[in-house]
Amino acid sequence: MSDRKGLNRGLFWLYEGHGRGPFSFRWAMLIFDFATIIYFLLAPFAERGPHHYIIDYVIGAVILFDLVARFYIAKSKRKFLMRFLPWADLIVVITMFAPLLVANLAFLRVLRAVRAIRAFTFIKRAGKMWGFVQQHEQVIDRVTNLIVFVFIMAALVYVSQVRINDGINSYLDALYFTVTSLTTTGYGDVLLVGESGKIIAIIIMVLGLTLFLRLVRAILRPTDKVEQECETCGLTMHDPDAVHCKHCGGVIHIQTKGLT
Repeated sequence: MSDRKGLNRGLFWLYEGHGRGPFSFRWAMLIFDFATIIYFLLAPFAERGPHHYIIDYVIGAVILFDLVARFYIAKSKRKFLMRFLPWADLIVVITMFAPLLVANLAFLRVLRAVRAIRAFTFIKRAGKMWGFVQQHEQVIDRVTNLIVFVFIMAALVYVSQVRINDGINSYLDALYFTVTSLTTTGYGDVLLVGESGKIIAIIIMVLGLTLFLRLVRAILRPTDKVEQECETCGLTMHDPDAVHCKHCGGVIHIQTKGLT
């Protein structure tokens, strides 16, 4: 942090620093993330009144501030722009500030659900105080990815099928179809219609089943590796007692409680 000054230093302290201030700030952002996820899942497709637009502008302003702040403090702006999460946030911001121009794409707000992945990153950091999080890190990661996938695919199902499919009349119907397809239960009471419906169903079954199997594998075959990115080559998984990266030989700093 010594090479950062002024506003950059202050924002970096809030987002990456230690202490009560940064910890409280990140918890506030975490609560905001999940509150907006719930809001987008419950309200994006209903008839909208003036108060909805006010809420949209407030949420959009907070997300935009967060996006600009993270870009401003990013060590590599290029790497930041190559990640999916910032672009998902940008799409959400556009749908918040331009409802008339993108009203037919309002379902894209459900991309806000991908913030649950970033929330998990914060939980992992806080998890240094919680043994449960450390011990089940991969399982929690897989569960987060699966939940985000389900919510986004359910939104696609709803938008592509509402008004043309008698079985899809609400987001809950779309979520029901997504879950039954992913688990291969397939009751047959709700079916997607049209070519786009068939394509979405295939994506749900193939990608969803893959994510589900990864979750099962993480539960049944837990790894003894720990996640710590090597600053030289980027390798993320290492032995718990490693001091050098097996890939490039660089020094890595894995936090450990030591021998007990």
